[in-house]
Amino acid sequence: MLALEVSILTACLDAGETGAHGFALAKAIAEAGDDRSLTATGTLYRALHRLDEAGLVESWWEDPTDAADAGRPRRRCYRITGAGANALAKAVRAEPSRRGATHTDPGFAT
Repeated sequence: MLALEVSILTACLDAGETGAHGFALAKAIAEAGDDRSLTATGTLYRALHRLDEAGLVESWWEDPTDAADAGRPRRRCYRITGAGANALAKAVRAEPSRRGATHTDPGFAT
């Protein structure tokens, strides 16, 4: 799993059952100090789409009335799924071994 995907799943987990829209997720990732992964326009949304397709997050459009009342376009919201929480836990457990891997031989920790 890519570092950005781990950051997104973590932000979704922190957002809870109500979920969060993309900009809120990007803000949470930046506040956590993980914004180096958000290098290009659309990077976050491409990753969210991959996670949605994989069933690790679920997405939906907010109620149009809420958006109209706020005077803005509708936002797409995201929330972590059970499969996403399991994948995140697995990635977090694997993180120490990934940090120890070298660029010359990524399969072995140093």
